[in-house]
Amino acid sequence: MEAGRTVKDVSPHEFVKAYANHLKRSGKIELPHWTDIVKTGRFKELAPYDPDWYYIRAASMARKIYLRQGIGVGGFQKIYGGRKRNGSRPPHFCKSSGAIARHILQQLQNMDIIEICPKGGRKITSNGQRDLDQIAGRVVVTP
Repeated sequence: MEAGRTVKDVSPHEFVKAYANHLKRSGKIELPHWTDIVKTGRFKELAPYDPDWYYIRAASMARKIYLRQGIGVGGFQKIYGGRKRNGSRPPHFCKSSGAIARHILQQLQNMDIIEICPKGGRKITSNGQRDLDQIAGRVVVTP
């Protein structure tokens, strides 16, 4: 008998793709009207090319909360931040958009995947953990 796989056992890239497809098919996440024009951070020059970027970011954020409880909007701004190019001046680190992180966290909270942690930030619910582990079980592990 094979033991159940969790999110920690599968490839992060494959899991995020599978969970993003699950979120898109479920129809529980409403896309905001600005998803096709918004930049994901100050340091970006253009909006994302992938039309499903919102689902991918939501899946990635759910995985991050699964692995490390207590991450909030500010933590996600640092995680998804990047290098701002300043032309001939030296580049500097720049945080990503807080509104996008906040909106996705609220959507995941409405779906009962995450909840507010009393110590600060968000944590995964038992329903969310079961949901993510089911998707991880469907992801094929390549040796």
